Amino acid sequence: MSETARAEVTALIQGVETADSKAALVQAVARLAALRDPEAIPTLIRVLGYNNPGAAVAAVEGLVALGEAAVDGLLTELDGYNYGARAWAIRALALIGDPRALPVLLEATTVDFALSVRRAAARGAGAIKWDRLPADQVTGAQAEVLQVLLQAIQDPEWVVRYAAVVSLQTLAGATRVADLPVIVTALERVLLEDRTLAVQARAQWALDQLRSPIST
Repeated sequence: MSETARAEVTALIQGVETADSKAALVQAVARLAALRDPEAIPTLIRVLGYNNPGAAVAAVEGLVALGEAAVDGLLTELDGYNYGARAWAIRALALIGDPRALPVLLEATTVDFALSVRRAAARGAGAIKWDRLPADQVTGAQAEVLQVLLQAIQDPEWVVRYAAVVSLQTLAGATRVADLPVIVTALERVLLEDRTLAVQARAQWALDQLRSPIST
């Protein structure tokens, strides 16, 4: 990194640390995130715990843009005591899709008390970038995701069930053929038994998409 670039990152980090209002903090974080420099990762992660939703959104966008470079920091700093920070971190991990975050996403899908976190985690579990996982680990990991999603389609909150349906469809495109009947059966059950029209409609659409290659 050049001295000029390093000075710019340092100045923007200081801008975040010295912001004197919520609006100023949002602007400072947005400027830092837009730089897309790995040096900004620790600061962006700290922002997740500042109790400022606007700044947190900007920080998440910056962390997602940095992708896998942000994953280790997010996992290391995952705060079990500051729920807000944990929720934002899980959202970032779900959007990045790195397999290293899979245990956290699966746990959040099944046990987190906030529906918004379970929804994000369920969606992220189905959107893992499998090509970043060693080939000999993919089948086992996908089987684990499948089992968690089969639980998630029974979640009390419809937004979580909806996310699980989306992820089941995504997983169907990546998983081994032997698992496809299990996924189709689960989606058919959702279509017949779920009481929320939006979830039923999404399950129907997923089934139509999965069956279309067979019918053509």
